[in-house]
Amino acid sequence: MSDNNINILAIESSCDETAAAVVKNGRQVLSNVISSQIAIHTIYGGVVPEIASRKHMEKINQVINQALSEAGMKLADIDAIGVTYGPGLVGALLVGVSAAKSISFATDIPLVGVHHIEGHICANYIENKELEPPFLCLVVSGGHTHLVIVKDYGKYEVIGRTRDDAAGEAFDKVARAIGLGYPGGPKIDKLSKEGNPNAIEFPRAVIDGSPYDFSFSGLKSAVLNHLNYCQMKGIEVNPADVAASFQQSVTDVLVARAIKAVKENKLNKLAIAGGVASNSAIRQALSYECEQNNIQFYHPSPIFCTDNAAMIGVAAYYEYINGIRSGWDLNAVPNLKLVSR
Repeated sequence: MSDNNINILAIESSCDETAAAVVKNGRQVLSNVISSQIAIHTIYGGVVPEIASRKHMEKINQVINQALSEAGMKLADIDAIGVTYGPGLVGALLVGVSAAKSISFATDIPLVGVHHIEGHICANYIENKELEPPFLCLVVSGGHTHLVIVKDYGKYEVIGRTRDDAAGEAFDKVARAIGLGYPGGPKIDKLSKEGNPNAIEFPRAVIDGSPYDFSFSGLKSAVLNHLNYCQMKGIEVNPADVAASFQQSVTDVLVARAIKAVKENKLNKLAIAGGVASNSAIRQALSYECEQNNIQFYHPSPIFCTDNAAMIGVAAYYEYINGIRSGWDLNAVPNLKLVSR
């Protein structure tokens, strides 16, 4: 093991990416290996949990070995093993958790269970070395839409969350409805550039008494109703206009809530995280509003927005130095909540 440096071997398998990484001192990524299953699941129009689990089993040892090799390290150089244990698909999570526990048991290297959303938040530290808490983070992914005050490393207060569909989920469903297929987010982002974002007036949900919460199910229904109406009346649909108008509605809601939360909580830093955080329209709109309101804006590169193990390694580092360790009873928790602490 190292004298001054802390090296984390991280494993991520919560959905359809089998990933492993080695992270040094919480900010330096020595390797980041991702084996994606997108091509397989595209055939089915979405992630098939059983197939995802089987593919993780095939790839897990391979990506771990590759991550160590690319970092120029052996297990003897590793100080702790970080692994995503929730939320996510239970079968997929179990593969990563089992691998991490096996290595930890065999080598006596400490084990650190990591919350997937905490990993997404921590992705911001990789390229923004100067970023330190406190700040507000907007987490937008396929399964989650959260507004989180990052009070300190490992200390969070969730002030807003979606009441129904996550933003990424809505992107996937709308993409399927207009015939784009899976994965929906990148395809809508690309098609929207050809469309008019003001062509169709879709709703922007406001929740009484919960100014920071989100709801996207009504927006998704409005898009489906528009498509059905056009079909019934024989009106030609411009998919680019539908995509751009839908994306604009999501963007307006995310940006308005995030900026409001930063101001009202007297913060001056806003970060974005999660797969949907790589959406160009959302990034552009947030960047502009932050500039107008004198707020510092942070965002990871797209490779660190989608699921990866480097972000898990960063989160595990801060948990590790805070003295947090997981036991052999660590298990997959598919509906794990990010609790305020």
